[in-house]
Amino acid sequence: MANAPIWSYPRDSELIGQIRAGVQGLCAAFPGSYWRELDRERAYPTAFVRALTEAGYLACLVPETYGGLGLGLSAAVAILEEIHAAGGNAAACHAQMYMMGALLRHGSEAQKAAWLPGIASGALRLQAFGVTEPMAGSDTMAIRTTAVRRGDAYIVNGQKIWTSRAEHSDLMLLLARTTPREAASRRTEGISLFLLDMREARGLTIRPIRTMMNHAATELFLDDVAIPASNLIGEEGQGFRSVLDGMNAERILIAAECIGDARWFIDRARAYAGERVVFGRPIGQNQGVQFPIARAYAQTRAAALMVEEAAGRFETGAPCGPEANMAKLLASESAWAAADMCLQVHGGFGFAEEFDVERKFRETRLYQVAPVSTNLILAYLGEHVLGLPRSY
Repeated sequence: MANAPIWSYPRDSELIGQIRAGVQGLCAAFPGSYWRELDRERAYPTAFVRALTEAGYLACLVPETYGGLGLGLSAAVAILEEIHAAGGNAAACHAQMYMMGALLRHGSEAQKAAWLPGIASGALRLQAFGVTEPMAGSDTMAIRTTAVRRGDAYIVNGQKIWTSRAEHSDLMLLLARTTPREAASRRTEGISLFLLDMREARGLTIRPIRTMMNHAATELFLDDVAIPASNLIGEEGQGFRSVLDGMNAERILIAAECIGDARWFIDRARAYAGERVVFGRPIGQNQGVQFPIARAYAQTRAAALMVEEAAGRFETGAPCGPEANMAKLLASESAWAAADMCLQVHGGFGFAEEFDVERKFRETRLYQVAPVSTNLILAYLGEHVLGLPRSY
């Protein structure tokens, strides 16, 4: 029994199993030394993203009609989980997956025909999502960036922050207010969604933000940036609704990454605890080391079941807001518990770069804060699932 695989997915289809194996093989060519060097230099993993693109994995959600694989969210879950379980980080490219929902479900046929083939082939990079603003934070409906219609274009002015990968993206999905907040009939209305071609945008300034993890974070300044009216996604004023599907997909996919992180931490801790000998015995023989590893494993397996349920509901079109939020909550907490455990098991060596624990420790901490903080998830569950009074 001790030699049985501790990570198994009996409910995976044969195709999903093949995808997992394929991603594992691809990631073997990008070991810890690759990611350490990128982290040290704050560099973008261009070679890794190119390999994922050429293998077709980043186009897994794009319909075959437009050159993609035409797979469901469960395939994307498997891809991102395996990247993180191998010690990598999919933050450089995961947005392309969860942003597909807005374009596929709310874009016109002309828009999909114009953009999706290039995205699927890798000729166009859709990695930036301009939502958060300095004065709005998690309150998306409080954004102040404006888009005013002038003839055949919208003129955009404002600022975005925490827009990852903007320097490495050709296209960006951008939320902007087309109706003043005080004039909108509802808080969720008056905001529109646009596809901005950053290659042609004049008046767009991108400034990098150096953070504790290598996620290519930036802030954006938009000064009279013109966006063709034909690049409006969905209806004017209904952009918030257009991104809701994407938000659920984002939470499910980030949860999958957290499961992958937790797996990596547990595997590393398990191996080290079996090899490290102190006071004449493997440290994994001590309950103070063994039990935290076992607890992290149990937490991760349980969280993975919620991720699976959320992805399944998303694929069938069933409402999945509660499940997506719970998947993100439970997976991020299991990953953080596993990270803390792994660092403790390694002791001083956990702080050494060459072990990769400190890098992954920093990376997985983000998911307690973004995308969507733990407190906002709890507030959502309290109000919309448990029927408690609104807390914010």
